[in-house]
Amino acid sequence: MYTNKEFSAVAEASIRVAALITSDPALYQLDKMGGGFLIHYSSNVAEYEYYLAEQSINTLPEVLLIEADPYGKCFELIQKEQKNPLLKGLIIVLLAQQSDKELAGKARSMKLHDFYAAPFEIQSLAERLQFLVKFKFIKPNLDDLAKVEITYKLPLSKRIFDIVFAGSLIIVLSPLMLIVALLIRLESRGPIIYKSKRVGTGYKIFDFYKFRSMRPDADKLLAKLAEEMNQYQDGEGPAGKSAFVKLKNDPRITRIGNFIRNTSIDELPQLFNILKGDMSTVGNRPLPLYEAEMLTSGECANRFLAPAGLTGLWQVSKRGKDDMSERERKKLDNFYADKHSFWLDMKILLGTIPAVFQKEKV
Repeated sequence: MYTNKEFSAVAEASIRVAALITSDPALYQLDKMGGGFLIHYSSNVAEYEYYLAEQSINTLPEVLLIEADPYGKCFELIQKEQKNPLLKGLIIVLLAQQSDKELAGKARSMKLHDFYAAPFEIQSLAERLQFLVKFKFIKPNLDDLAKVEITYKLPLSKRIFDIVFAGSLIIVLSPLMLIVALLIRLESRGPIIYKSKRVGTGYKIFDFYKFRSMRPDADKLLAKLAEEMNQYQDGEGPAGKSAFVKLKNDPRITRIGNFIRNTSIDELPQLFNILKGDMSTVGNRPLPLYEAEMLTSGECANRFLAPAGLTGLWQVSKRGKDDMSERERKKLDNFYADKHSFWLDMKILLGTIPAVFQKEKV
């Protein structure tokens, strides 16, 4: 256990963690997380609350690790912390002595940052916390996520091809894009172009463009629908949480949206992303923030060492198939990151044409 003075001495170099572990701490092996963490253990709620009450704004922990108890008192404590203005923004991770779907569901419903059930890979928890802390502090300025130490330099030949390819298609397809824009405006209110933050090469965050194919309130409905209709139901993350979200027969899609999605016309505004240098013609698809934040360690992060692309290996080999697993998609992304070349890009481009007209509504 550390004093406030000891915490202050290493605050700049370590992630401060307050852990409420009422059973045996050795069960979770938190002492093996490494020197990047400074952990203050509490064995009961009174001791834990006293410690937090003694902290100033400069010495508060970044992370709260709370062990689930059989009586559910941990959730009352977490609700209390979430209402406390001083503690409200802290990262909260629930720990359990064994896997429990009910606990995992409760953790998700309370919007906790994660749930880990023993036994688990301690390095996985350490890497997850490191990313969550970095991600929390850069949320007000999303462009800073590019500071994550993963780099990739696009070859000049690929960049030249991207500019010529995207520029030519914009000129040729501009009448079609104007017609689509008009139809979207006539069918429903809201912006014609949908912009969302996506994570691309080297964790670079940028504004990702698509023709709007959904209701204007689509983002608000995602969390609920993801639990009920996600194609990747059995994830490989903690508590079975999937890194990817893809909905079957998405009820948020408009009539025009259904057509432009099935023909991939909704993707055409990404040609401007290519011209800007946010993306390449071929690469791994840029991910929404909620997906990218779950792919930050080891093998998973390898996909970000490749160009972000308009089309990619996943689109031409597995897109729209019900039997595609999350592991298969990760393997495809990692394969492209390791093996991408001009000739592979050409094969993917040729394979994209039949893949555009997919039948499944995903």
